[in-house]
Amino acid sequence: MTRTTTWDGASARRLGRQFLDRPAEAGTPPAEVVGAMLGAHAQVLSAAEVSVGVRADGVTRADVRAALWEDRSLVKTFGPRGTVHLLPAAELPLWCAALTAIPAGPSPFPPDVRVTEEQARQIVAAIGDALDGVCLTVDELGEEVVARTGPWAGDRVMEAFQDRWPRWRQVVHRAGQSGALCFGPNRGRKVTYTRPPSFDPLPGSTALRELVRRYLHAYGPATPQHFAKWLAAPAGWAAGLFGELAEAGEIEEVDFEGAGAWVAADDTEFPDGPVRGVRLLPYFDAYAIAAQPRASLFPGDAHRRALAGGQAGNYPVVLVDGVVAGVWHQRRQGRRTTVTVELIGRRLTGRQERELGEQAERVGEVLEAKAELVVGQVTVGPHA
Repeated sequence: MTRTTTWDGASARRLGRQFLDRPAEAGTPPAEVVGAMLGAHAQVLSAAEVSVGVRADGVTRADVRAALWEDRSLVKTFGPRGTVHLLPAAELPLWCAALTAIPAGPSPFPPDVRVTEEQARQIVAAIGDALDGVCLTVDELGEEVVARTGPWAGDRVMEAFQDRWPRWRQVVHRAGQSGALCFGPNRGRKVTYTRPPSFDPLPGSTALRELVRRYLHAYGPATPQHFAKWLAAPAGWAAGLFGELAEAGEIEEVDFEGAGAWVAADDTEFPDGPVRGVRLLPYFDAYAIAAQPRASLFPGDAHRRALAGGQAGNYPVVLVDGVVAGVWHQRRQGRRTTVTVELIGRRLTGRQERELGEQAERVGEVLEAKAELVVGQVTVGPHA
């Protein structure tokens, strides 16, 4: 008999497994929280710090930075979708094997700009060699790459921010996903790269099966299309992968709001009641990106206000009882930060207003600032 679940049941389970129904207890390592999220988006590091901090009692940005730069239990590198993420260092054998086993889509660059597959392999190998045991700025790394490959790698042919970048930079994300590169501490205002500790990656097929299982544990029920969107992978390839896992009995189908979706085998239990509570999630929070279907997470006017052209993450969002009910923005001045919350088509109960105030305070604590809550219009644009 096919198990049936609803949006409320799926939301309650997802939020519980990501420490969003109640935070992880004090002392929980940031890497454990990041692992439950399947990575914290970190293009803007402060957003990643808030993502982790709102999920764990007592964790501040200093704890996240210590995990990154001191005990190295976290690594800042290129993760799902080729975007910058925090990942647990202990999980690099899984992540690197899985990400490099995903078929690459067509190159977005013109023929005279793109690199061949052989050239890409040469660049990745050169990056790994150059970064072994050192931290280099992008310019320093570029000099090393060109010295190890040839002048063609340094040709400034990539249009970028009213400038031109050298050819080799188009595969930096592949170097990160393969384990040849990660971010190092900033040198002043300059980003640096280094090489993560050496590890033996898992076999690609083993890593992909494990990644699907973990994705479904965190965000299921989900379809192959949802998985493909989360990874920016080919939809047909994801459908084939799910078919293989279903045939092997590793995943099973459930009825999710009247449509078929998948969970890990024998992981078909869902809470009976809906989730309750107010949460503030920052830019590109993992939950806002991965929880599907997006029309249910961003209902009604939230779909227009809190998404940018249908893309999640460009606005920090207010979750009320498991759905997006507002957007927010924080502006810091010295040791104070103003948290402005714009609600979308609803009024909060007294309990929800208290929780919203507590969430604003928590954001301030994570950022090591005193927070002031203002309920009103958010006037900044997406990703401001």
